[in-house]
This record gives sequence, C-alpha cells and structure tokens, in this order.
Amino acid sequence: MQVFRHIAPSEAPVALAIGNFDGVHLGHQAILTALRERAASAGMVSAVMTFEPHPREFFTPAMAPTRLTSLREKLELFDAAGVERVYLCRFNKRFASISAQDFMREVLHKMRAGLIMVGDDFRFGAARAGGLQELRAHGFAVESIADVMVDGVRVSSTAIRDALAAGDLALAERLLGRSYSISGHVAHGDKLGRQLGYPTANIYMLHERPPLFGIYAVKLSGLDGRDLPGVASLGVRPTTKVQGKPLLEVHLFDFDRDIYGRHVRVHFLKKLRDEAKFPNLEALKRQIAADEQAARDYFKNAASQEI
Repeated sequence: MQVFRHIAPSEAPVALAIGNFDGVHLGHQAILTALRERAASAGMVSAVMTFEPHPREFFTPAMAPTRLTSLREKLELFDAAGVERVYLCRFNKRFASISAQDFMREVLHKMRAGLIMVGDDFRFGAARAGGLQELRAHGFAVESIADVMVDGVRVSSTAIRDALAAGDLALAERLLGRSYSISGHVAHGDKLGRQLGYPTANIYMLHERPPLFGIYAVKLSGLDGRDLPGVASLGVRPTTKVQGKPLLEVHLFDFDRDIYGRHVRVHFLKKLRDEAKFPNLEALKRQIAADEQAARDYFKNAASQEI
C-alpha cells in the first residue's frame, strides 16, 4: 500500500473513498469492500483519502471525540482491507479554507477520481458547503453506501465510543467486527508493578483521552504469534500519581521476558471494574491480586464454553 502526504497526479483513474474512518468499523469496512470491488471491475486504483488530525480536533480540540484508532492503526487496517493507496491530508487552516469548488477542481480532478465512494451524510469544502449533489453536478461518478445496522444499532464511531465508555466491550466488538484494541511500543515505567510482584508492560497513549478507562481482562499479541492472556489497567494511577497521564499497563500471566521496545497490540475482552484510588500500596496490591484472579476466571470460563 502506498501512502501519499500530498495530492499527487495519478496515471490511472482512482476509485476514491473519503472520510475520517476512525475505528475502521463495519460501516467503514463495507465502504472499503465495495471500493475494492468497484476499482477491480473498472480497472481503477483503490484509494482512501483521510485526514490528520481529525477535523474536529482542529476546529474544537476541547470538544473533539476521543480517537478509536491511532494513525498507524488506521493505516494498518486500510492495508489489511486491500486498499492500494492512501492520501493522508494534513487538516490545517489552509486545507479547511478550501472551497467546495476548489476541492473538486484542485484535488479530485487532479488525482483523477473516476469514482467517489462516501457515506450518505458526506460534506466537504469550507463551511461544509459541498455534498453528493455538487459532486454529481460536476460530473463525478458518486456512490453512497447505506448505513450498516447491527442488532438495531447504526454502526458508527460514536456508537462504539459510547459502548466502550459504558464498558460494553461485547457491543463494541460487534460494531467493529473485531475486539477493540490499542497498539504501541512497550516502554520503561517506574517499576512499581514489579515491586508489588506484578510486573507490567507499559504502553503510553499517543492521545491523552483514550475511549475507555478501567481494569480489563486482555490478550496481548505481537510477540511470538500467540495471544497472551493477562490483566490490564488503563488510567491515570490515582493511588500513586497526582494528575497522572493515561497509561496502559499489562500484566501477563506466567510470563517473564524482557519485551521493552517491542510493538504489541492489547485486545480488550472484559471490563472487570473502574479505576479506583486506594489508601495505600498494600490495599492496591490486594486489589491487583483480586483483579488477576478475576481475569484468570474469565479466561477459564471462556475456555470451558468453547469445549
């Protein structure tokens, strides 16, 4: 998959999907599947145009939604979906001020967009002045993809954020088409977990507002081809920190290897409890032991149900 950070002229016509694609959920996947199929049948290049940062992070950073996926995760999911090109547009003051007319002329025509695939509510250009009608009026072939519904719920990034915030990981998984996960590099921490007898792999958040907080039963992938079970805390560590920044700490069961610097993915499977502040380290240690047992019980029960 090719990634462009500028709008480059294309030798071949492009079938283009445009959007933020945060989470790359089942609705996004429906668009990408149709994109790949239309591109193949028409002899076009399948491509996605997405934005960094999210436009709402640019306009109203304090009110912007939490991110479901980092840029790296999003690109990995595009690649897995078979997208051939990604146009990564830097969303800044200049980009936000492009009129709908100029966007069609200077961007879409320049990149030879032979087919444009978007959601029904797609808007573009300064003040969101452009939409499907304007694209068709200017000669673009446009295909909008209907909403995807799961259990009566419209699949959307907002619905997934709501499910994660409520601790409903099962619903989030159904809307995503996979378990919710966070990836990152294992970094050195303050070694408190090791001192308490529960060493952790620490992953610092690229963005300080993750979509979920609390204690979870998890699996970690990316080390040796296996999914390793464990218990994780994602939060600000109120027992030991004042105004701490979010940190993902994963304690793997029966595991003792140096994995600093490794890029791993943590899959969230079951919420055990909310983060809490404890009066002292001994109370925290007792709760960690209870959390580990609760996670072990979860995996034991899950294994028994598969038999």
